[in-house]
Amino acid sequence: MTKPDVRVRRVYEPPSADDGTRVLVDRLWPRGLSKETAEVDEWPKAVTPSTELRRWYHGFSGEFEEFGRRYESELAGPEAAAALEDLRTLAKAGRITLLTAAKDPERSHTAVLRRLLLR
Repeated sequence: MTKPDVRVRRVYEPPSADDGTRVLVDRLWPRGLSKETAEVDEWPKAVTPSTELRRWYHGFSGEFEEFGRRYESELAGPEAAAALEDLRTLAKAGRITLLTAAKDPERSHTAVLRRLLLR
């Protein structure tokens, strides 16, 4: 069985030849970035956190560990689970790079998503 190869990068960084399949995992298109510049191959909105969860996390009460639990719960829903399985299949076939506009990808949904894909 092939071990998944999953990277995380900010979408504002220039694309790299070794990114593999570039997957945007934000619900909204990154501000100020053209689609040509971003070179996104996939944009599965079903794996992005809900608006309510994003607002909670970025509000005063949100803490990362609880955010991760809530996000994993959202990913268990039928549409999200199917999209997550599609990403797993992509990751087993070759490197994928999860792209986000988050300023701190290690404390964002991309870190949770990467962990799930590497399981």
